Amino acid sequence: MFLQVSHLVVNYRGAAKPAVRDVSFGLPLGQIGVLIGPSGCGKTTLLRAVAGLEPVADGQISLGGRVVSRAGFSEAPEKRRIGMVFQDYALFPHLDVVANIAFGLRALPKPERAKRVAEVLTLVGLEGAGSRYPHELSGGQQQRVALARALAPKPDLLLLDEPFSSLDVDLRERLAHEVRAILKAAQATALFVTHDQHEAFAIGDTIGVIHEGQLQQWDDAYTLYHRPATRFVASFIGHGVFTPARMTHVDGVRMLSTALGNLSDVSECPLPCAVCTGQCDVLLRADDIVHDDDAPVKAQILRKAFRGSEFLYTLRLQTGETVLALVPSHHDHAIGEWIGIRAQVDHVVTFGREAADPAATVPEAAP
Repeated sequence: MFLQVSHLVVNYRGAAKPAVRDVSFGLPLGQIGVLIGPSGCGKTTLLRAVAGLEPVADGQISLGGRVVSRAGFSEAPEKRRIGMVFQDYALFPHLDVVANIAFGLRALPKPERAKRVAEVLTLVGLEGAGSRYPHELSGGQQQRVALARALAPKPDLLLLDEPFSSLDVDLRERLAHEVRAILKAAQATALFVTHDQHEAFAIGDTIGVIHEGQLQQWDDAYTLYHRPATRFVASFIGHGVFTPARMTHVDGVRMLSTALGNLSDVSECPLPCAVCTGQCDVLLRADDIVHDDDAPVKAQILRKAFRGSEFLYTLRLQTGETVLALVPSHHDHAIGEWIGIRAQVDHVVTFGREAADPAATVPEAAP
């Protein structure tokens, strides 16, 4: 592993608990890692610790086999050969694009400096913009200039702290794909921080979900979505709810009995010890619920969110449970209407039974 974080703890003075708690993960050379989680979870603190901007209370950080941070020791940030892209890009407004990119190359002879600037301008698709100033660029172009400046010195590791946060939603996802292509073309090793799942899925080879300073899971996007390791990951990634289930056997085949019928594929799901009693909670995502007027199970529409090609419905079953469903938008039903639904679950995910929270019986349909 090129970047190795081992049992890392980072404290803030006066805080009741560490901002980063016993975090371990590895990032291979040339790979893009993403840290994702809600605001205040510790992801930016972790990034700053890797950069050498936060002291380490316990554990250690290694780059290329060299320990750069541990308790009582921190290699200076400028010696770590790390490039950074900030939320606000931090471009110099009085310098043109070429001068901004060349700022970190002042140790190079002028011909080599000009050659490297031209290389990264081509890499980020801004060949003809060298003489323009930041205020003359769009937000997406400014972001690419900031990326070019960070890549110009050929850092060993690139850190990106929510670089798309000031851009509109559609542009963020498109730029995430573009930045991934740029980083791969540059053969860069990068660690990216975001709170946006679509960005994380678009850019990351491996994604780490952080909650309250702890790394819940470090995996590829497919595994995070279909095989979440914790309840938090299951509820944070995608749209879904937990509903009570009971283990049964039908003709010798193990199944889960739910208010929507029996679910198979149970042999693959990570069944916790709570299932020894036969009781568990099963994750039902919005894409697991199919609108079917002929289905015997009926549900009442509590809320609806229009998303162009589809509606995200919040539904209440006759038994009282609530589920979410993504339905093609030509099925425009009224709030309060009852519709037929069935479960079509390809990946059954279960966790130990938790007591129902009366305040959280109706899930919010996130925008």
